Amino acid sequence: MLAALDNGVKGGKWFSLMDKVMRPATLQAAWGRVVRNCGAAGVDRQSVDAFAAHAERYLDELARALRSDTYRPQAIRRVEIPKGRGQTRPLGIPTVKDRVVQTAVRLVIEPIFESIFCAHSYGFRPGRGAKRA
Repeated sequence: MLAALDNGVKGGKWFSLMDKVMRPATLQAAWGRVVRNCGAAGVDRQSVDAFAAHAERYLDELARALRSDTYRPQAIRRVEIPKGRGQTRPLGIPTVKDRVVQTAVRLVIEPIFESIFCAHSYGFRPGRGAKRA
């Protein structure tokens, strides 16, 4: 993705990344990652399986909403999950559509920022983590 992004940049300055986010190929790749992760339904109660039944239509709708600047993320469904010793911690669950958009944004910006991150930084980075630090 970084090579493709590099080829589209004149003078090394980024003016818009949303055109990359709303591309059908980017949204399709993001959807593929959301499907693999599965996850619970958000406030709209739409499951990954229910989205999958009409994925092509939903992805087209998302692309149109992003292009027309009418996309608005929905509220986050808040659930409490057990933490241990009788305690819980809050967990926010976005809708499947919002997860697709979030993942598409990550697919576009991650390679840009990965190239400038410190080599000794391991938090929330692809292929890295606390166990490898």
